[in-house]
Amino acid sequence: MNISILNPIEHPTWDEMLITADRATFFHTTAWARVLSDSYGYKPLYFAAIDNGKLAGLIPVMEIESFLTGKRGVSLPFTDICHPIAGTSDIFQALMERLTQHGKSAGWKHIEIKGGGTFWGKAAAPCAEYVTHLLDLGTDENALQKTFRDSTRRNIRKAYRAGVAVTFQHTAEAMAAFYELHCRTRRRHGLPPQPWHFFEKVCAHVVAAGKGGVLLAAHAGKTVAGAVYFFYRDRALFKFGASDRAFQHLRANNLVMWEAIQWFIRNGFRSLHFGRSETENEGLLQFKRGWGAQESRVAYYRLSLRENTFSAARNGTRSSYPLFKMLPIPVLRIAGNLLYRHVG
Repeated sequence: MNISILNPIEHPTWDEMLITADRATFFHTTAWARVLSDSYGYKPLYFAAIDNGKLAGLIPVMEIESFLTGKRGVSLPFTDICHPIAGTSDIFQALMERLTQHGKSAGWKHIEIKGGGTFWGKAAAPCAEYVTHLLDLGTDENALQKTFRDSTRRNIRKAYRAGVAVTFQHTAEAMAAFYELHCRTRRRHGLPPQPWHFFEKVCAHVVAAGKGGVLLAAHAGKTVAGAVYFFYRDRALFKFGASDRAFQHLRANNLVMWEAIQWFIRNGFRSLHFGRSETENEGLLQFKRGWGAQESRVAYYRLSLRENTFSAARNGTRSSYPLFKMLPIPVLRIAGNLLYRHVG
């Protein structure tokens, strides 16, 4: 089978062809490729097996070239899950052989793939593991709410009683309001925020194009919580969440999620993916577990092209840095502008 290296941004029928692939998600689309390429200058290299006009296999990769972190291929940067698409193990092996060959000739340090555990089996040790949650929306709102944890339902009612109002928006102004909350939330977690130009591209290629939305919760005229969701066919994805800690007692985050779930059901969505969570982030896990979603694990794999071995542990990154919690937001934004394209 012929394996081609394609750039979906330059492929006029990429998204139409993607529909023929069973495991395709939002992260395989042209919109996400544009966000990553436009924001950070990454080079899209999508290794595709095409059979009679149908996508039989795919490993989407962005080439990252950094003087700080080296040259490598990642499938995909800033992406929660990106399972390889392959109808058979033979197709997957053919894709990996072509990808490995290209990576070695291009001088990559390694290849990182976020998912694909069913293909790797026990032959590969993961470099990281995360928790995921998937909520089935194929029921009515009242029946679904009964599956929520009692505390989740109480928090929703509390937000309603406090007068929190949630709006669903698709504008640059809504994204800017969310970004302010994002910056505060990242500092609270000991991390710099993603650059504003990244969220500008998310707005331009995803939200404004009707492939996502911004939900904002307001109280007494002040934005206190928000979330960004992505859409692909009849599936929704919770990508970013943020809030003002001073208003945590209002439980606005719960109302944002509930309003989103209701909107998805009313608009024919069949599932909501809650994204990834770090295994040690107990607070976030408890929040996501309160919605009655199915919990599972996703493993990331890193293949060293110099040693032809899988790295069993990821080095060089941490989930929180105490110094960042003490820095003012303008300084953190500068740090984010400088660092994120190298992290990938």
